Amino acid sequence: MRKNIVAGNWKMNNNAAQTLALINGIKEAIQTFDLTTRVIVSPTFVNLSLAVTAAEESVIEVAGQNMHQATNGAYTGEISADMLTNIGIKSVILGHSERRTYFGENDELLAKKVNTALENNLEAIFCFGEQLEDRKSGNHFAVVESQLKNALFHLEASAWPSIVLAYEPVWAIGTGETASPEQAQEMHAFIRNLIKERYTNEIAENVSILYGGSVKPGNAVEIFSKEDVDGGLIGGAALKVEDFTAIIKAI
Repeated sequence: MRKNIVAGNWKMNNNAAQTLALINGIKEAIQTFDLTTRVIVSPTFVNLSLAVTAAEESVIEVAGQNMHQATNGAYTGEISADMLTNIGIKSVILGHSERRTYFGENDELLAKKVNTALENNLEAIFCFGEQLEDRKSGNHFAVVESQLKNALFHLEASAWPSIVLAYEPVWAIGTGETASPEQAQEMHAFIRNLIKERYTNEIAENVSILYGGSVKPGNAVEIFSKEDVDGGLIGGAALKVEDFTAIIKAI
């Protein structure tokens, strides 16, 4: 049975002191929650080890924001899978729209990153989604299908328990725009059906599909109420204890 997940992508925010304060604030706020939802935070690389220690003895999991596809080598400034797992990281975000847009990551590269993550027993939180022009032209389903097939559909069925999907309509990230709950459900159902067609109904029904487009306390309940929306990959709202914990409570 698939899990509900609320994951906070902190991006390039929060120094060490702010990281501790935010994790401790989340821990305190959710300690009275009757949680079956997975709660994940993803600080910047330099604070991951600190975050892992701060999150000990709580339900909070810590994920990396990115990872290089190579095992090691002359890749100045990059982070390997082994570096993540060595400090207790068990999940990594891959393919975020900002990595695709600003750093030129494409489906071919991301397929390699997914492979490396899985080979190192890291869960891959795989991001994908269409640009505004794709949505306006009615090409959004084709774009999403292509991203999934190119980066993930080479995997064996046995790999899918280690995959979490995060659909992020790029036009709804940091813009204040949000796909309607109906639009989110329509795409999530489409994604689940693609997996069913490529693999099995069991795999499709067990994979968690998160929505990653400007989820806030004010819209979280309605978005999360949709049948095929299993939680959210949260950006700006994940940086405030009150907002992030309200979103956790909403699910």
